[in-house]
Amino acid sequence: MVLTVDGLRMRYGETEVLHDVSFSARPGEVLALLGPNGAGKSTTIEILEGFRLRSAGHVEVLGVDPAVGDERWRSRIGIVLQSWRDHGNWRVRELLHHLGSYYAPYATPAAPRPWPTGELLEAVGLTAAAAQKVRTLSGGQRRRLDVAIGIVGRPDVLFLDEPTAGFDPEARSEFHDLVRRLATEQGTTILLTTHDLDEASKLAHRILVLGAGRIIAAGTTAELTALIAGADEVRWSVDGLPYRKSTTESTAFVRELFTTYGDALGDLEVRRASLEDTYLRLVREQR
Repeated sequence: MVLTVDGLRMRYGETEVLHDVSFSARPGEVLALLGPNGAGKSTTIEILEGFRLRSAGHVEVLGVDPAVGDERWRSRIGIVLQSWRDHGNWRVRELLHHLGSYYAPYATPAAPRPWPTGELLEAVGLTAAAAQKVRTLSGGQRRRLDVAIGIVGRPDVLFLDEPTAGFDPEARSEFHDLVRRLATEQGTTILLTTHDLDEASKLAHRILVLGAGRIIAAGTTAELTALIAGADEVRWSVDGLPYRKSTTESTAFVRELFTTYGDALGDLEVRRASLEDTYLRLVREQR
């Protein structure tokens, strides 16, 4: 496993913010961490990145305890924070080339580092802005640069904190394609935190839902939806009178409606249970 978390606990004074959190991730797996503000997402990520010491539990990232990870270990980790505001006078290409140079000593034939600057600029959609100073970039371009900085070392593990905040729909779609390529073509393991449930559903192989410092559900989008949200809602009318029913067997139920009412059946609509339904129910149950 690339990530192994077992019985993770974190306490600030008398307040315990993580309670016995356990999960793992394989090479090339995209894992989404969902939860309301204060659920413990940021604390979990900071412990895995080696920026915060845990109170108890076992944690390994790439076979190393993050609390004692050295520079070679850190060269294999990529981090995309919510914003970067330094180096405004650097030109984009120069900044990425400079930051990439720090990774060169840790390159191996199996793990070439850093990402070639030209290829990286193309991957994040900044080729046209390569000669611009960072302070002249638009908000969307600046966010793309944040992503480029996080992956310049061609990491084995990538932590993404709300990575598409500020992206327009086209940029978001391009970034999703990049995440998929990193996972499938380079085997990068990605841990993603987001409030965008559609994004989590599109990108993640598995989703973990944190509530009040505990993992309250885990699985694929389909597994979570089936486990928690369960029933689909079927709506229809007969002779102008509206009806509705919740059922876990919507296909069979719709067949039964056609058999029973035939041409008299109207306004048929099946609303599938969604990840949003699942998430909202889980969070409400924790309150």
